[in-house]
Amino acid sequence: MRLTVFGATGGIGGHVVRQALDAGHEVAAVVRASSSYDVAHPKLEVVRVPGLTSAEPLVEAVDGSDAVISGVGPRGRKDGPVASGSTRSILAAMRKTGVRRFVAVSAAPLGPDAPDESFVNRRLLLPMMNAVAADVYADLRVMEGDIRTSDADWTIVRPPKLTNGRLTGTYRTVVGGTVSRGFTISRADVAHLMLAALTTPNTINQPVGVAY
Repeated sequence: MRLTVFGATGGIGGHVVRQALDAGHEVAAVVRASSSYDVAHPKLEVVRVPGLTSAEPLVEAVDGSDAVISGVGPRGRKDGPVASGSTRSILAAMRKTGVRRFVAVSAAPLGPDAPDESFVNRRLLLPMMNAVAADVYADLRVMEGDIRTSDADWTIVRPPKLTNGRLTGTYRTVVGGTVSRGFTISRADVAHLMLAALTTPNTINQPVGVAY
């Protein structure tokens, strides 16, 4: 399988690239022209673009791929609406090239409350998270809306707090919902799920909650 990975220099995207190569896939890693990127592999193509605000520079990276994975997102609350603008360009490039399968990362607070979520989480922790990162989640809501109304065969992965822990391959998922009492997950395991979703038909056109 040939995959195009956006956000390849980021925490989740970097893991996606490495895990995909380890699994034998061909990978086109999309990085900004100004970014340093020293990953090398016989099946890796590094595509440098001026930015993600326009679809045209992204067409070459997407063309001929079987699927697109996006780990693009803000690295801090001051980064602005990074996810929605970038995703809009990625989806436009996919339309131009006829690529349909798309997996993107979002965040757990955008999902519904789990039916058995604790009272403390439901009434205190989750509202506090939404208040602190309101701009980030507003951007992700726009992104998710654009993905849902696109003609892509999409999967949106919603993790809780991200860590730099190791790849375990062992975590809980809820297709169409939120993992109850799920507080953390490593970036490596989020990448693992994003790759696994490509061969899991019941995740198509569904959000997927994930956590330990």
